Amino acid sequence: MAISPNMRGALFMSLSMAGFTINDSIIKLLTNDMSIAQVMFLRGAVASVLIYLLARQRRALRPVRLLINRWVAIRILGEVGGTVTFLLGLAHIPLANASAILQALPLAVTMGAAMFLSEPVGWRRWGAILVGFAGVLIIVRPGIEGFSPYALMIVGTVIFASARDIATRKVDSAIPSLYLSTVTAVAVTLAGLALIWPMGGWKPVSATDFGLISLAACLLLVGYQFIIMSMREGEISFVAPFRYTSLIWAVVMGMALFGEYPDVFMITGGAIVIGSGLYTLYRERIRSSAKPASRAAPRHSP
Repeated sequence: MAISPNMRGALFMSLSMAGFTINDSIIKLLTNDMSIAQVMFLRGAVASVLIYLLARQRRALRPVRLLINRWVAIRILGEVGGTVTFLLGLAHIPLANASAILQALPLAVTMGAAMFLSEPVGWRRWGAILVGFAGVLIIVRPGIEGFSPYALMIVGTVIFASARDIATRKVDSAIPSLYLSTVTAVAVTLAGLALIWPMGGWKPVSATDFGLISLAACLLLVGYQFIIMSMREGEISFVAPFRYTSLIWAVVMGMALFGEYPDVFMITGGAIVIGSGLYTLYRERIRSSAKPASRAAPRHSP
């Protein structure tokens, strides 16, 4: 039986989320043995080599002068800031909680695009964005028992990552995605190297730990590759909701590896964030489908 492009896209998106989340689980394990800066440097070094080889094989490398513009700089800073804040938060809060907060990223990107790129966002989507951020507050639970300041680090990750994604929309399309990913991976690696000594210095790395770091880097590459394949196979409006399968993976990995069980705050807040995101995608689909109709509609004389 032939599989439709939409179903292939959904499968690829689910595999991408599995790659990213299992990578996060490995990184969380490794922070017990070394600082997040050392993990960031080692994983970045392996990932940089892999992405560079892939970019070279696909003839995606370009002159460095193409990267000298503010949007590329903002994208790189967003990636570095997002990586640092995410790893700091991930080391101290449950994996599922971190994943649930990250589900607010599409909402933050929609809000940022409206504020900084003048993209039209109607009152329904603004309402969904506000409800989604209320869900994040439920997960973070500021001011009550069980609050962890490290949860705010993941909120910072959402801010940095949304800046990265918004800047990506403005980057010159002549710059191949693989080349941009290669330069970004190198920047993250160098940032990790710069932070090693301020964060406690270098610790010996066992063969097992290096193997796990290499596996995490490979899973990161798998995640990026499958997310590209998913967007090319299926309709975005059908495929995008499968991003939320990452939360299922996070709950399973959290219970299996760390004995972390989701509490009522995480379940309630996560459901609100995901519901808001799905509604935003639904409204976007309606808006997109209405455009051709409005263009085709005949003009009436006044």
